Amino acid sequence: MIKNFNNFTQALITAGFSMGGGGNDGIFSLIPWHWNEAPPYPTPVAWHTGDPDTDPWEWRIRVVQERNDIAYAKLFFKKSGFITREFYAYFLAVRRKGADLAYAYESGTISHAAKRIYDAIHANEKISVPDIKKQALFSSEEKSAFDRALTELQMGMYVTICGTYAKHPAVMPATLFCTTEKFFKASNTEPDVFAIAAKISPEEAAAKIKARILELNPSAQEKKVQKFIFG
Repeated sequence: MIKNFNNFTQALITAGFSMGGGGNDGIFSLIPWHWNEAPPYPTPVAWHTGDPDTDPWEWRIRVVQERNDIAYAKLFFKKSGFITREFYAYFLAVRRKGADLAYAYESGTISHAAKRIYDAIHANEKISVPDIKKQALFSSEEKSAFDRALTELQMGMYVTICGTYAKHPAVMPATLFCTTEKFFKASNTEPDVFAIAAKISPEEAAAKIKARILELNPSAQEKKVQKFIFG
């Protein structure tokens, strides 16, 4: 029973991953759009109220600002989603297969526009979308190319959302990005997800993710499952 932010994070740690919006896209979502209006139970959870404890729209940023074990970005079907530290290693093993951005670019699996964006993000601890565009020299005519490339980097698990920033309260906050390596920095108390991923074969990782998907949604269709796993 999810009634607040703490309930949500606890449930997410148990699940391992979730779509970020209220739709499950044939896989799984912890936070449907209308739980407060329909069975199975009443709940104060409601979208776009601005309440940080009960509004799932607020949770997506609270997660990355307050915790270091849950990532949020465009991760599934080019849409937003959450992955816990535990399952991030499995998705890394499937999606990156041990490759860094330089290798991916040289092998042609990452676009030039994505490389420009990545270089700007990599040069900073955290950086806002407007500043990425400035540093990577994207013109206003390149908006579509920028958006596609930023999604490409998130789906490839090279960059991730790490918060928001506003110069003053009257300004709409800008999304902050960092590299996934900086987000999941190894520490004395937390496992290094990249080291763990390096020890897992893509086949083993895909099987682990698929098994969890079918635990969460036994009726998930194979085509959807494959797309969810491999991006």
